[in-house]
Amino acid sequence: MGLGPGSPHKQGRRFPAGGKRGRGAKGPGRPPPGRQRHPCPPPDGRSEPAPDAHPHLSPEALGYFRRALSALKEAPETGEERGLMVHNVLKEVEAQALALATNRTGSEMLQELLGFSPRKPLCRVWAALHSSLRFVACHRCGVHVLQSALLQLPRLLGSPAEEEEEEEEDGKDGHVETLEELVLGLAAEVCDDFLFYCGDTHGSFVVRTLLQVLGGTLLESERARHRGSQSPEAQRAPSRECKPTDFEVPETFLNCLQNLSSCFLKDIAVFITDKISSFCLQVALQILHRKLPQFCAHLCNAVIGYLSSRNSSADGSPLLLFLRDQTSSRLLEQVLLVSEPPRLQSFFEDHLQGQLQALAAHSIANFPLQRFLDAVATPELLSPVFEELSPALEAVLAQGHPGVVIALVGACRRVGTHQAQVLQLLLEAFHCAEPSSRQVACVPLFAALMAYEVYYGLAEEEGAVPMEHQVERATARDLGEVTVLGSLLLQHLLHFSSPCLILRGLSALTGPQLLALAQSPAGSHVLDAVLTSPSVTRKQRRRVLKTLKGHYVTLACSRHGSRVLDAIWSGAALGARKEIAAELGEQNQELIRDPFGHHVARNVALTTFLKRREAWEQEQGAVAKRRRALNSILED
Repeated sequence: MGLGPGSPHKQGRRFPAGGKRGRGAKGPGRPPPGRQRHPCPPPDGRSEPAPDAHPHLSPEALGYFRRALSALKEAPETGEERGLMVHNVLKEVEAQALALATNRTGSEMLQELLGFSPRKPLCRVWAALHSSLRFVACHRCGVHVLQSALLQLPRLLGSPAEEEEEEEEDGKDGHVETLEELVLGLAAEVCDDFLFYCGDTHGSFVVRTLLQVLGGTLLESERARHRGSQSPEAQRAPSRECKPTDFEVPETFLNCLQNLSSCFLKDIAVFITDKISSFCLQVALQILHRKLPQFCAHLCNAVIGYLSSRNSSADGSPLLLFLRDQTSSRLLEQVLLVSEPPRLQSFFEDHLQGQLQALAAHSIANFPLQRFLDAVATPELLSPVFEELSPALEAVLAQGHPGVVIALVGACRRVGTHQAQVLQLLLEAFHCAEPSSRQVACVPLFAALMAYEVYYGLAEEEGAVPMEHQVERATARDLGEVTVLGSLLLQHLLHFSSPCLILRGLSALTGPQLLALAQSPAGSHVLDAVLTSPSVTRKQRRRVLKTLKGHYVTLACSRHGSRVLDAIWSGAALGARKEIAAELGEQNQELIRDPFGHHVARNVALTTFLKRREAWEQEQGAVAKRRRALNSILED
């Protein structure tokens, strides 16, 4: 619901949940992308082989590989028989590698077979595809085979157990390039025609996976894209959700990574403005930030320098135009996330100062602004940002961009300043600051991202004195829907240095309301924050959680509630554990029959509790003693 021009504060409103990225987006999210890039033609003198020139996979061969893969899955994980089976199957794969890689079903099977492959057979399959590298890398099925081969490197690099066997095979079958040589050879091929591979819809996936392998870092978002066959939603996973996995690589890989990354500098304009090519630069920045930070900073400077040199916009820095662009804004998000504090400070002063409210209101520019806020790490930067952005919190929420507000609250949590101020502004934005009796209702309002009048269905006239909070109305109402962003907001607030108001709001919920929060996919994480926040004392935690007493069985039989109950159990003292076990024991059979409840019953050792109480108490006492000893070590 938009912000009414006549009454920016008093009108009750439901705050839109915020724009989404990708297809199926609702609300004022990013608009659909512009023209689609067509694959570049091969450079002069290099003709792309016609598809008919390549072998096709016969139904008989497809059936053989399907049966072989099934047998491998059923075979024991270790043993000479399995090793021989893998060797024989991959020998057949080597002879038909190209036909398998470019067949839809064959490609999927080959990807799985490579997961079983030792180093040398993988090298032979890779070598068999090398002569048709361009065709395979830009083929909609072949590209996934190359990705799978590259993703085997963390498993295969530096596995000394195979070295003797590989030397013997080299003597029998002639020299085969090593895994390191094949990767460096692929990097050289890509480097020679960098723009083509980065700009091709399928080839860009090979470049992105190659950058990760050379840097010895696999990004979770990229692995998800590969596993999920490139769903639009997966492709748009926010950078902040990445969970990189590092592995050891030779020094030659890091040297090659720098050489390959320097190719971005030669055509920086293309990588900033072209949608497909830009993804490659975004991945490169993430890898370089972890492994070659100085070169990463050099690349960031090149991006910002190029954008700053364009024609000036009417309202300030020329870079503002690119913050509002579908493609370049995504790249700028990544630049902001990998920038060091001094660079962020100068970026704010040179380009963003005085423009934050306008950016927060823009359907595209609010996303790079969120990433900028995610990267803020110093009080010196947060203070001017907060001063400029905080007066517009309610307007930003009403415009459907709550992610900006959550990012600002997250920055206050991380830096440790402006926490009381931002909480007061939130209370005002949700219309529960005055009268003070409304403040206790802040938790369901924040969770649902609704103003007080909307949540409770009140019809207050403009200019009228706000009504006092009615406890009877609040307790009679079911808990509203818990949004993901509302849950994140509450989690941040619970990690503030003084989360007393949020804890009072949680304590004011009835048993069924707190139960609904614990059973909600998003709301359950709010209770996680209650259990893990260092700002919440043991006494405060008990006061919130005691409301769940009498609802433990329902909690245990819920997908998300059972996880919350497990977390409560892990931190509970012996007396609290007895109470939980006694209540669960009254419905023991129901728990055992439930798909989630029986896991809780096992975790609680409910059978032992019911049949051998003394042994159960001794066991739980020992567990509590070990936990106290561990906590004391960690505190020291």
